[in-house]
Amino acid sequence: MSEPAVLSPGPAESRKRARLLSPWFRLGLLVLLLVAAGVTVFALRPERLLAEGWPQLSGGTAVVLFSAAYGLCTAAFVPRPILNVAAGALFGAPAGTAAAVVGTVLGSAASFGLGRLLGQDALRPLLRGRWLRAADRQLSRHAFRSMMAVRLFPGVPFAAANYCAAVSRMRWTPFLLATALGSAPATAAYVIAGSHAATPTSPAFLGAMAFIAVTGLAAVVVAWRKKGLTRRLSRS
Repeated sequence: MSEPAVLSPGPAESRKRARLLSPWFRLGLLVLLLVAAGVTVFALRPERLLAEGWPQLSGGTAVVLFSAAYGLCTAAFVPRPILNVAAGALFGAPAGTAAAVVGTVLGSAASFGLGRLLGQDALRPLLRGRWLRAADRQLSRHAFRSMMAVRLFPGVPFAAANYCAAVSRMRWTPFLLATALGSAPATAAYVIAGSHAATPTSPAFLGAMAFIAVTGLAAVVVAWRKKGLTRRLSRS
């Protein structure tokens, strides 16, 4: 007995499938996901953790759940300093730093994965400008060094850097390793500040705030110098 013939999809179904798999459809889906995540986070107001605490959980379970929630919030563009201060206020400096760093890596991985899966194919053909091509080459060829510089520089928006890196040809390992190492110093400073917020005259709190202030000032100076150099190059 002969097997029944398998019907091939018709032209209309093939066109519909092609549209669903097209780079621009996936990019639109990414934008929709980010907007939905942002609206959800705005409605839940994660900053309430600073005043209300972590509900009915303690110990390792609370730390793990906080890291997962931290990752989701950072992928949805929630400012990390708020979450870092909350981690310190809730868990203290050692556990809070660990939770925040793990959450940072989780959020970066989620952003990088979504950006690469849904946005890279549509956005890479748009990298035509000289500065965009130079930035893409830098991120693609010197992934670890480039991401370390981005993470150590406090003026770069964290979530935006994740999605920009996803558009490049950067590999996963240098991206995640540089994220963990480069984000740890500033993360620890904010966590320590949060854990000692009740004693603002303590050496730990003052030291953490001094570190944040110095790195922020250094970022302003570097940005100002780069802006001046760019102006001089454009005039020459």
